[in-house]
Amino acid sequence: MKYINQKLTIEKVKAQNLAKKFGTPIYCYSYKKLRENVNAFKKNFKSFSPLICFAVKSNTNVNLIKEIRKLGLGADVVSKGELMLAIKAGINPKKIVFSGVGKTSSEISYAIDKKILLINAESKSEIIEIERISKSKKKKVDIGIRLNPNTDAKTLSQISTGKKENKFGVDEKIFFEIIDYLKDSKNINLKCLSVHIGSQILDHKPYEKMLKVVDRIIKKSSHKFEFIDLGGGMGISYGNNNKKLNYKKYNIAIKKFLINHNSKIIFEPGRSIVGNVGSLISKIIYIKESNKKNFIIIDAAMNDLMRPALYGANHKTLPVIKTQQILKKTHEFVGPICESTDKFTTLKQFQKLKEKDLIIMCDVGAYGMSLSSNYNMRPRPAEVLIKGSKINVIKKRQKLKDLI
Repeated sequence: MKYINQKLTIEKVKAQNLAKKFGTPIYCYSYKKLRENVNAFKKNFKSFSPLICFAVKSNTNVNLIKEIRKLGLGADVVSKGELMLAIKAGINPKKIVFSGVGKTSSEISYAIDKKILLINAESKSEIIEIERISKSKKKKVDIGIRLNPNTDAKTLSQISTGKKENKFGVDEKIFFEIIDYLKDSKNINLKCLSVHIGSQILDHKPYEKMLKVVDRIIKKSSHKFEFIDLGGGMGISYGNNNKKLNYKKYNIAIKKFLINHNSKIIFEPGRSIVGNVGSLISKIIYIKESNKKNFIIIDAAMNDLMRPALYGANHKTLPVIKTQQILKKTHEFVGPICESTDKFTTLKQFQKLKEKDLIIMCDVGAYGMSLSSNYNMRPRPAEVLIKGSKINVIKKRQKLKDLI
């Protein structure tokens, strides 16, 4: 995104034209940025050519996933619905891994029938269920075990997944018990050790610590793992925070790890692929002035973008048409939903605004639409993909009559 003649543009399309043609709120994605992110991710780890499985939970638009598939990525899924979505998008089942702590019998059965690459199991009970189902189908299934490495990712507690108090994976003791249990299994191939320590990680050091734990566990187990799934969690820069993950140091740590382990690396990135690809355009409905601050009431709400209400996340907010009139008064951008948490950001000063002006919230491509809901009976917004000057509607705006 950039301003051309004071008007915000996404690639070659003016944001105000998108709002005029399709209404607001509206999610907009840049194909150019998507392609750049995928290519940059591949380049960062090209020395060992990992299998990159896009974390579908971060963005579930089937048309966007089709573009991601064309760029060579597989999929990481956490439900039967996400698996069906990945297959509908044309992703090769042999490039799909199924993660998640609570897979049902129906989900396991479906995954086995689709012959996906791996089911990453997270408990001994789940493995027993996989074995029961695979035996009934007279099939041999390839699985991974998710290890909980008790590694603090130094991120938000709500998105930490690798500490011993988190529900994910199994501890070291259970991990070795499962390996012993599976030695005599006729229906399960243990092919992968899987880890994932959290999300929005901007420091390479937790990853280095995680790799040391994985290295020790593998040596102690004496088991040959064909795959090591290192999960995802790579963070992006939100708002004015320009801190970035040092991919070079993470790459060096993995190459050092691979000297002793002849395994294929799997990654499960989501946010780092689509986070800064998406923007949300919204219109100002009302401006409610008070002595201390102005409430900027917009037509987007927490049902459209849940991250600020859920995590206290902050998204950079910009005017669609820039002027030089700065108002040195606190602006609180809020939605119309009947909840006090329905607010997006509070800024000490902002451009002078008037009702019906347009604003845009940045970096909403990950966990924006995928976390959206119909709370307060609000229809979900439209989604468009922009390629240069071409606009593709990749999801129509939901209609109230269909919702009701």
